Amino acid sequence: MDYAAAKSTLCRQCGRYFSPSTPKPVLKLRTKDEAGPSTAEPSGVRKFEGLWNKARVCVVACFECKRKHEVSYAATSTNCPSCSAHIDLRDYKITTSFSRSIRTRGELHLTSKGDLSSTSVICRSALIEGKLRGNLQCEESATINFVGKLPGGVVANYVSVERKADVQCFRRIRVGNIDIKGRMSGEIIASGGVNIHKTGALDGNVTAKSINIEKGGMFSGQLVIGEADLTQAELLPKENPATTAARDTRLPSGVARPLPAT
Repeated sequence: MDYAAAKSTLCRQCGRYFSPSTPKPVLKLRTKDEAGPSTAEPSGVRKFEGLWNKARVCVVACFECKRKHEVSYAATSTNCPSCSAHIDLRDYKITTSFSRSIRTRGELHLTSKGDLSSTSVICRSALIEGKLRGNLQCEESATINFVGKLPGGVVANYVSVERKADVQCFRRIRVGNIDIKGRMSGEIIASGGVNIHKTGALDGNVTAKSINIEKGGMFSGQLVIGEADLTQAELLPKENPATTAARDTRLPSGVARPLPAT
């Protein structure tokens, strides 16, 4: 038993939060004068509203255990049904200087007058029009429409550099795929492809699986097609064992053998 107006409660057995069931409405008999038109069959508008409200749900993942579950678009927060962790679903619009950490499954809008210097920012998608000094991690996409220097790093599944953008990135941009329609300089590491449009220009090092440069697009820098972050052992050439043995036999027995270079 719990309060009738409670939005959530705590299970006395397992200690997890859950939403209590809505109490059933009490049947009320109406007189002949109060009775209106027949409501046995809902109207077409009500049917459409019911389908619309039922379809407006999204799937969010927990920050801690990564479990996914459905929530309503109108919700501003929720709790993970597995680990009971709190999940923020609010959208953030930054118009002034902001230095607090953000961790939400909503959207982030950094306006042209905004200055985001948070150490860590995690969101679903972001629109960057102002100064980004901290690290930004987007679950889905990030749109860059900014002119100037970008000291912060960006990690996203998809990044779009808009046509009017002219951005200089000081940290690596790690993406799945990226579309460059404006001017950009910096280092890009893409697990997918890099697409430079006819109005785009890229100056910097690129490591990706593929690159596409349209007629009129510009690219200047080093290009690596394949895997990234090779270790030092993978960069060293492999020696033939027979050659190594022959090289060792040429040394006199009394001379100390040189140590291998590290």
